[in-house]
Amino acid sequence: MALYFLNASPETVQRGALDGNLPPVLTVKSGDTVIVECVSGSPRAMPAPELGFEVPRALQAILDMPATNMSGHILTGPVAIRGAEPGDMLEVKIEKIDLGAAWGYCAFHSGTGSLPEEFPYGHISHISIDLKRRSCALPWGPELSLSPFFGIMAVGPRLEYGRLSSKEPREFGGNLDNKELTAGSTLYLPVWVSGANFVVGDGHGVQGDGEVCVNALEMCLTGTFKFILHKGDGPNNPRLRFPRAETPTHYISMGLNADLNLAAKQAVREMIEFIGERTGWSRAEAYKSCSLAVDFRVTQNVNGEKGVHGMLQKGILF
Repeated sequence: MALYFLNASPETVQRGALDGNLPPVLTVKSGDTVIVECVSGSPRAMPAPELGFEVPRALQAILDMPATNMSGHILTGPVAIRGAEPGDMLEVKIEKIDLGAAWGYCAFHSGTGSLPEEFPYGHISHISIDLKRRSCALPWGPELSLSPFFGIMAVGPRLEYGRLSSKEPREFGGNLDNKELTAGSTLYLPVWVSGANFVVGDGHGVQGDGEVCVNALEMCLTGTFKFILHKGDGPNNPRLRFPRAETPTHYISMGLNADLNLAAKQAVREMIEFIGERTGWSRAEAYKSCSLAVDFRVTQNVNGEKGVHGMLQKGILF
């Protein structure tokens, strides 16, 4: 099993878009591990020099690229897994997440967030990070412990979709903004294109469920990922329709839809399917089990396609 390092650079990132037609920048085998450098920011989000924060070289090089129509999330990849084909499942083990800078930022912008009518302007705060203590000091007083994760993890979308914004999550993953996906967790993604073509970015230092103002603590992170491919006809492939996840303590289903009610319905259906696969119980029994033992939470409410996730604690039902 090989170990690779993928730097963030003008040659290895894409901005603001997901596209199953993009060629990979790295190809690995199932079982290999890749350390992926990710950076976050835009010219208007960079801290003023007098704040004394150092901008990572990789981020500055990307921001110095000639002006193009590219904007939005900075995503590193794609990473192709040799032999992956539509109908397969990609298991992404998030083995480690390292902090990439001693600062991050949180902002809201006119017309975005959960309350655009009450905040019809933009505002940004740059936030100092203590790398040793893994905490951040908010300019208005409190200190928060960090719980870093990647807002975006995705495989290549179906080819017929063409180029998509990275803002809306869908069945290929994307801007899930699920704060549960910290180091030690596993994300399961259905494969839609040859190679799977995994991308990652949108580093978050800490976030509450909902991400209500449209930003978490946006920051640079480096993730260590182990990729395991499950073939479509293999015994360990449930032939997913939507992403699922697993933490050391919980199983997670996901629902994604522009209508929050429909996102919740999807998260419940996915959990019913998962419970049935594990137990052989009827759909009626699994449905009642969801009501008795599963917590359904709003993942995010601000990215067009809203998210709901179901949390089933391990050891409760099986």
